[in-house]
Amino acid sequence: MFLTERLFTVTSLHAQAESSRGEFLTQIASLVALSTVTAFPGSANAAKYGAIGAAPTGVLDPKDAIIDDEVFATSAVQTALKEVKTYASLVSEMKTALASNSQVNLGPVIRKQFDFAKLRSDLNTFNSAFDEETQRGTDRLVRGIIQDLTELEKANEQKDGIERSERRVANVNAKLDKLLIAFNDIIAFAP
Repeated sequence: MFLTERLFTVTSLHAQAESSRGEFLTQIASLVALSTVTAFPGSANAAKYGAIGAAPTGVLDPKDAIIDDEVFATSAVQTALKEVKTYASLVSEMKTALASNSQVNLGPVIRKQFDFAKLRSDLNTFNSAFDEETQRGTDRLVRGIIQDLTELEKANEQKDGIERSERRVANVNAKLDKLLIAFNDIIAFAP
């Protein structure tokens, strides 16, 4: 009797092992598939169908912006718009300077010409000419400009005596391009 019980126990353990082995192989196959997806991700174009997902979320098309003409005509808004255009031209000048000398230090220009408090004030004053719905999108552009400027300042940093590599030059150039696009995007809201 003891031998029969033992044989039955071994047979049922063997059946459980087969079941567990099949489950194990299924789990391994799932993990391999999952790791392949995370190790080799595809392009991130999932949300870009036509115009959907092509522009920053929540930012209206400038032609759909609702502008308060009286506020836009004020000297404060006109001065702010002029300053924003000056900032954009400064970014273009920095691109030109970097193209002519890849080792140029843009830090002094960034700190002197792009005072964050004044820049934010100018952008917010310009932004005050729009209705609330339009401001919801232009506020995102304002935050993007501030962020892009911060990233540019960080990308520009270079240790004394060490030349900027081609990769770092390309990175600074990309930050300048991104900042210029951001300025042009908000300027496009001016009628």
